[in-house]
Amino acid sequence: MGHVVVTEFVSLDGVAEAPGGEDFKYPDWSFEVDRGEGEAFKEEEALNASALLLGRTTYEGFASAWPDYDGALADKYNGMPKYVVSNTLTDPGWNNTTVLSGDLSDAVTRLKSTVDGEISVPGSLTLVRSLLEHDLVDEIRLMAFPVLLGHGRRLFGDTTGKTAWRLVEATTYGDGVLVTVHRRARLTPAWAG
Repeated sequence: MGHVVVTEFVSLDGVAEAPGGEDFKYPDWSFEVDRGEGEAFKEEEALNASALLLGRTTYEGFASAWPDYDGALADKYNGMPKYVVSNTLTDPGWNNTTVLSGDLSDAVTRLKSTVDGEISVPGSLTLVRSLLEHDLVDEIRLMAFPVLLGHGRRLFGDTTGKTAWRLVEATTYGDGVLVTVHRRARLTPAWAG
């Protein structure tokens, strides 16, 4: 059984928009802070994922960039199964990509029953909010940077209900970059150990 893992870069004030993007008031804001061993954490996280689940905008950014890179991480991303949530995309160009359309809850529930391991959701803020609203997220990994941006799309929005989470890991890397791992507070599934 697969489990959905949201992984995000965020500022102290919760902004998750374009941490490495140029089309933003503060381009590449997450790269201004030394992550130290946090780089290795993020790479290991990506290499351990079984599949990617992406919103269309994040998918298009990944699909236009990763095929041009070399190395273990590029090989992983380019070869692994990828699922993009979209009701308009019909012909994805990046290999091993499947489009999920229609009812999000049904599609992701089916995906979780067919993928064994982590289904990683990087970026994809609109998708993440929908996944949280439908209680489809099993784990949230945040890399919080010690900066207040005061501007930009925030990770968390309003939801119709409350959910409980357990902090299972907290580590500081580099110049004060805090990585936290939260698991949905339910009965502990077998994959969580």
